Amino acid sequence: MSSGLVVGIDLGATNVRVALGSLGRGILKRVEEKTVRDKRAEKLIEQLIRLIEAVAGDGLNEVKAIGIGSIGPLDSKRGIILKPANAPFRDVHIVEALSERFRVPAYLLNDCNAAVLGEKFFGAGKNVENLFYVTLSSGIGGGAIVDGNLLFGKDGNAVEVGHLVVDLEGRLRCGCGARGHWEAYCSGRNIPNFARYLVDEDPERFRGSEIEKLVKEGGLTSEVLFDLAKRGDEHALLIVEEIGKLNAVGFANINTCYDPEIITIGGSVALYNQDLIIPPIIENIGKYTINNVPEVKITPLGGDAVLYGAIALAENPPPQLRG
Repeated sequence: MSSGLVVGIDLGATNVRVALGSLGRGILKRVEEKTVRDKRAEKLIEQLIRLIEAVAGDGLNEVKAIGIGSIGPLDSKRGIILKPANAPFRDVHIVEALSERFRVPAYLLNDCNAAVLGEKFFGAGKNVENLFYVTLSSGIGGGAIVDGNLLFGKDGNAVEVGHLVVDLEGRLRCGCGARGHWEAYCSGRNIPNFARYLVDEDPERFRGSEIEKLVKEGGLTSEVLFDLAKRGDEHALLIVEEIGKLNAVGFANINTCYDPEIITIGGSVALYNQDLIIPPIIENIGKYTINNVPEVKITPLGGDAVLYGAIALAENPPPQLRG
């Protein structure tokens, strides 16, 4: 692609962030706000157009392309957001709408596929040919580069690891409708449901605890749970321990399937609770995988992995999305 600026979009279930930048200069400017919670696709498009115009400002004519890292599932080749588990909008023809409005190419990837590109071009994967990125956030997702190539799949949804089964009993239902999925237990949106299940299954163990009180009152959130655990609350730590066991199973499955040299981790649940999330994964992953255990670490890109990846996508789209 010719030199110039590009726009990168990180479209999540909770927040949407838009950045102006380039491969050579990184992120130059950004804006962020809550993602519109509306079933109508046009409302999301209106929000994105407004944010792109805000971040580009007087330099809008310099923008050469738009890269979008979005929650899925997607039809990336057709540029459509299909039916996200954690957002109300459906069948959003995002690539067509933005490319027509701004008269530049637009490209769409799953947010974690975008993030692994960000890791490859800007982060811990610069010199790595086999790399995996996991987000532990409102949902759980992944992106993979194997032998130097981004894994894509027929529709661009090749690495939806949040929907791997980690509980054969299927005790909890995922937002997608299926049971036993990793995301139903260990994502920020669903950790309170898992905690409620554990309290209900063993009420004597949690009798009189702050966790029991919060569950009964409906005040338990992921943030509250981890804050209690950081303060040493034994019942909160019991729940965090159960989360850690299932996370280790998820990461072991990733290692067995993709054999990466390194797995990097992003997302708010991991980034804000590193000392509670990372050690159980490292301690237990080897129990469940046949492959050599890779390096497991927090992404050096912090909360910007998807934004950096969207910029890399805009400048260097994978072959499946070109022309």
